[in-house]
Amino acid sequence: MTEPDRPALKKVTVNLGPRAVDALDAACARTGDTKTDTMNRALVVHNLVLGLVEHGGGSLAVRHPDGGIERIHLL
Repeated sequence: MTEPDRPALKKVTVNLGPRAVDALDAACARTGDTKTDTMNRALVVHNLVLGLVEHGGGSLAVRHPDGGIERIHLL
């Protein structure tokens, strides 16, 4: 859902370094998502991580395909 006074999409231009370009290409190849969708997801996750760090850290739980759970602590 978009806010009433905000357009649904906004075009921006970014300059990516070589490592970021490689990471973006690799993520797109793994998921089949577009670069736009991948960047949108990456920014949402980045904002989530920043929020956890700002509030004294936190942790994320990752469930692996074999059922194992790995906890990642953010400091």
